[in-house]
Amino acid sequence: MRVGVLTGGGDCPGLNAVIRAIVRKGVQEYGYEFTGFRDGWRGPLDGDATPLDIPAVRGILPRGGTILGSSRTDPFAAPDGVRRIRENLAKHELDGLIVIGGADTLRTAARLVDEYGVPCVGVPKTIDNDLSATDWTFGFDTAVGIATEAIDRLHTTAESHRRVLVVEVMGRHTGWVALHSGLAGGANVILVPEQRFDLDQVCAWVTSRFKSTYAPIVVVAEGARPRDGAAVSGVGEWLGTEIERRTGKEARTTVLGHVQRGGTPSAFDRWLATRFGLHAIDAVRDGDHGKMVALRGTDIVRVPISEATARLKTVDPALYAEVGVFFG
Repeated sequence: MRVGVLTGGGDCPGLNAVIRAIVRKGVQEYGYEFTGFRDGWRGPLDGDATPLDIPAVRGILPRGGTILGSSRTDPFAAPDGVRRIRENLAKHELDGLIVIGGADTLRTAARLVDEYGVPCVGVPKTIDNDLSATDWTFGFDTAVGIATEAIDRLHTTAESHRRVLVVEVMGRHTGWVALHSGLAGGANVILVPEQRFDLDQVCAWVTSRFKSTYAPIVVVAEGARPRDGAAVSGVGEWLGTEIERRTGKEARTTVLGHVQRGGTPSAFDRWLATRFGLHAIDAVRDGDHGKMVALRGTDIVRVPISEATARLKTVDPALYAEVGVFFG
């Protein structure tokens, strides 16, 4: 059997661990051959492929990014996209395609399976941890760790200068990274997309914090929005400016941006990504196309890709309320 592999969407710590596990088990236990497609869906669309064998995946477990490259290419937006993908899969004599990606990449896989019979198996990847069918996605733990370390470091400069430090983290639609890193880093305010914030309340928390011996840290997800306004591009910088204007306290903003995606994956992300890869190749062996591997408790299960991408997993209001005791 011959199997294709691609990584789509934003890069993410742990992608290489998935690729390694797929190839190692597929070659050693099943005798399969593998073809890697470059740059997400662009690879099967343009026929840009490379052989994958055990030497090709040796030593990649701790490496960030993806040896196959990635992109946000949408094959349904390309002329004759589905036809070209089917022709290129046939050209390489592939019996299945393992698609490693987030919501957009996996939605494409679901359509290809459901509407065109292309044999795909999905592996969930996103630092946002926002896919509803799995308890955790790899990349999230690494991103939270990076953000938490940054917050820890910023506490000292905030206190030294008695200024407000605003930390903007990733999370356009969900606030999981902000919530986890903010709580772990001892932030005094955490703002997430799921709960519109009251700017007056934020300033009150900031002012209250200055009554103690500590300076405040405000963690804001990039998609957080004020209660009485539209979405703000560059919400961290905007928030820092508003806090300084309204409170008279000096404020600085740090935007972590893509540093959260980069570098070596955490031990947990290597563990989870490896297990996902091992179970994904088993799904291909079983002909269980249209399924995505997912973590439920400590078990890896299979769920329909279409179910996994039907809705985002958002921060529960009750969970967000739990951390409110630390605000201000």
